[in-house]
Amino acid sequence: MGKPKPASATAAPRGHKRRPKRTRPSGKGGGPEPREEKRKRRELDGVGLAEEAPPPGSSLGKILSTESGAIGLEQSDEDDMEDEHTVPGDDETNDMINNKDDAFDEMEASCSFHRHVSRIITNEEVNALLKQKCKFKWEVPAEDIPKSKWVGTGEKMEGAYVDLIGGVKGKLRDHWQNTLSDQLNSRLNFFSLCSSYRDIMHCNKKPFYLKGGSTVDSSTMDSYLMHALNHINRTREIVVKNDAKLRSDPSKDILDDNSFLDQGFTRPKVLFLLPLKSIARRVVKRLIQLSPLSQKDIIAKFEGKFGESDDEVEEPVQSNKPADFDLLFAGDTDDEFLFGIKYTKKSMNLFSNFYSSDIIVASPLALIKKINGVDDNGKEPAKERDFDFLSSIEIVVVDHADVILMQSWSHLYAVFEQLNQLPSKEHGTNVMRIRPWYLDQHARYYRQTILLSSYLTPEMNALFNGLCLNYEGKVKLVTEFKGVLSKIQFEAPQVYERFDASSITEVDDARFDHFCKKVYPKIQVSDEGRVLLFVSSYFEYIRIRNFLKSQEASFCRIGETTSQQDISRARLWFFEGKKKILLYSERSHFYHRYKIRGAHHLIIYSLPGRKEFYPELVNMLSESENRKCTVFFSRLDLLKLERIVGTFAAQRLVSSDKSIFVFR
Repeated sequence: MGKPKPASATAAPRGHKRRPKRTRPSGKGGGPEPREEKRKRRELDGVGLAEEAPPPGSSLGKILSTESGAIGLEQSDEDDMEDEHTVPGDDETNDMINNKDDAFDEMEASCSFHRHVSRIITNEEVNALLKQKCKFKWEVPAEDIPKSKWVGTGEKMEGAYVDLIGGVKGKLRDHWQNTLSDQLNSRLNFFSLCSSYRDIMHCNKKPFYLKGGSTVDSSTMDSYLMHALNHINRTREIVVKNDAKLRSDPSKDILDDNSFLDQGFTRPKVLFLLPLKSIARRVVKRLIQLSPLSQKDIIAKFEGKFGESDDEVEEPVQSNKPADFDLLFAGDTDDEFLFGIKYTKKSMNLFSNFYSSDIIVASPLALIKKINGVDDNGKEPAKERDFDFLSSIEIVVVDHADVILMQSWSHLYAVFEQLNQLPSKEHGTNVMRIRPWYLDQHARYYRQTILLSSYLTPEMNALFNGLCLNYEGKVKLVTEFKGVLSKIQFEAPQVYERFDASSITEVDDARFDHFCKKVYPKIQVSDEGRVLLFVSSYFEYIRIRNFLKSQEASFCRIGETTSQQDISRARLWFFEGKKKILLYSERSHFYHRYKIRGAHHLIIYSLPGRKEFYPELVNMLSESENRKCTVFFSRLDLLKLERIVGTFAAQRLVSSDKSIFVFR
């Protein structure tokens, strides 16, 4: 895929070496802003960061009262110098300035980072982004992913989209070439796609815990880590060079020089959202390896604070569980963690203060508790809520989103709603150097979201379409599936029954009515027992449980909140035929992978999101001589259906005039 063109004519031309003066729309038209009005507006914008005017002694008050060339307190690298106990001398400062006169000028011709952050979108473009529906207008083959293609919005990407890390500079590029060696080329396709700064939804990523997935997953992880490191390196480089200029000329007036607009409200720029501590450890250890800094004692320090490295087990302990279950849950399955990572000139500091960090690594649960001001005991403390460190996030990576879906998708959605909000107070930022699109409250239109999952769901589509509004556009992977019916170990008739639902808001009620009126009466009058009833969501689980109770049905249940004692009792009762129906949820299967014995009739009330679960469920009928399988679906279940029966078969099932289909 070729390198994307600038999003509009207003983007800086590739050969242009002089940055045009920024214009700001005013009323119906736009034009250059007078110097005094610009100074007054930026000062007022800076004051507006706090809930009230800053007191004379506050850091914001100090910034506003100094010369316009003052250096920001938090986002400059003054703290780096303190860490390293060195202050650059005059010769070093002059070299930084004279050899690299303008941090923006050097990158303008080819750097996608500069092109992205220097573009100023208008209010009209923002309104268009809010109104547009996510209609993908072009497609290109995904050359490294079988039977897949990228579809997207915005400028079409032509051909193989490989930049050969040409936009990466110095030590970072050299370190990757040495560390990755012959593996580097396999990382470049997805790295270059990330470097386009578009929103990306890759929902067919083979995870490390599935057979053959380790290499693919590691390649994708390396790619987004490389992109995050490059983004942080570019950001820090500009700030450091501008700081050096201001130290050499403290009286310099920066109001008419747009190259000094290099910061956000706060320092953190990258957010990694991950489901489990073991996965977070895997990501951070690789991040350390890809960072061109001294790695001495960093991994040991990380493991000392974050836990032992018991998750990277090449050969997990043998059990009666599937191999992918053993690999996924081999390490620390804690789903509550939140810490910062800070880069300085010579070091990588783990567990740094959020407001001095460059990267935030978190689980959705821990982050939403931080946002809501909830302490470790689940209570809301009296202290003020503090999540302003999310105000200037420019890259969000959600990895293993399918595992997060099994935890609580609402937490992830709530976190996204809090990103790029106007901070409630100042945090030592030099308001004279804040990028204009932060002051315009347009930061969320510049934020890049990279969503990675092993499968796609309507919830992921809703988040990607509704809360990811990057002005650069979006790309999404579309894959043709062959299905998993071939993994069923014996011949078993699988009857697919389609029910009608006109909209997504009606599908739950329509499914429930179909079960209550057409399926359950047959179970009730039949002498047949041992019906395994599988549901995919907690809402469906509660609804069916309440219905069976109201009917005084002979049933037992296994859900995610069922105690171990009740689970053992339910499995025994069902196997011995003492209970006619066993209600079983997908989330419970995900966390325990029970093999339910004694089932004669499997009813799949709603298809599992994970395609691997379907053959596992059907294979539970192996001990029955009169095995039956019944599956309910609607036309709105196409995403799940195609992963199980295959793309072409799924299209026939949802488009046919018939409503009953049989697979053997």
